[in-house]
Amino acid sequence: MSKIFGAKHDKALADLVCSLGSASFPEALSHFVGKLVNFDNLIIIVYHKDHTPEELYRESNNPQVYEKMQTHYLSGAYMLDPFYHVVCRGIQTGIHNIFDLAPDQFKHTSYFSEYYNQTTLIDEFALLARLGHESTLTACFGRDKVRGIPYSKVELKYIKSLENVLSALCSQHWKGYQPKEGKNVVLPPVTERLRDAMASQYRITLSPRQAEVAFYILQGHSSLSISLNLSISKETVKVFRKQLYSKCKISSQAELFALLMPVISTL
Repeated sequence: MSKIFGAKHDKALADLVCSLGSASFPEALSHFVGKLVNFDNLIIIVYHKDHTPEELYRESNNPQVYEKMQTHYLSGAYMLDPFYHVVCRGIQTGIHNIFDLAPDQFKHTSYFSEYYNQTTLIDEFALLARLGHESTLTACFGRDKVRGIPYSKVELKYIKSLENVLSALCSQHWKGYQPKEGKNVVLPPVTERLRDAMASQYRITLSPRQAEVAFYILQGHSSLSISLNLSISKETVKVFRKQLYSKCKISSQAELFALLMPVISTL
């Protein structure tokens, strides 16, 4: 059943506009979006190109959802998040559902089973807003296992119809955003960090291409998906995968996950 933008929505939107520039803006944003579609939790994070991300706001009915936010997600697991990779590809506005963005084997990754699934989240959409050339705000609205119902196509279509105004309001509110002192740490490209970590922790020397393939596998890309992203043949991807397994002295994707996931948190 389609929703109608009525008086209660108009009042919530007016309150959101009036809260621009004030500390109450995140709560007003939550209230307005909640009038449009039901959600269980919200976290607002700023991603930076080659910088560590920063959490700005969170709310949830279940504390388990964000229990590992600091220790796992912000310390490295974010690099395997589909939302983060959308930002890295240059998308800085709009509303996006995580499973529309995720690689074809996302649900078979260690990131999904050992982190995402443990948060109790079952679905999530993100509102993206540009804060600068290399900074993008993501407001992630999630549903957890208590509700047990993912967002419907109708709900996502409805909230997406307001993506431009919501992105613009967030950009306006946080237009003066600057990372906190000590947070604005410039990082080398992730594959370079992965190569360095593998060499120092395991004495395994990966080529740049092998590290790229390893990182794509961790994200949940199949060989076909990797070939499309790297503009190489599927057969060439299989060669790099075979070389990767040989250097790491493993024989399966599960073993690769077990070897590399602890490394990701140190990058």
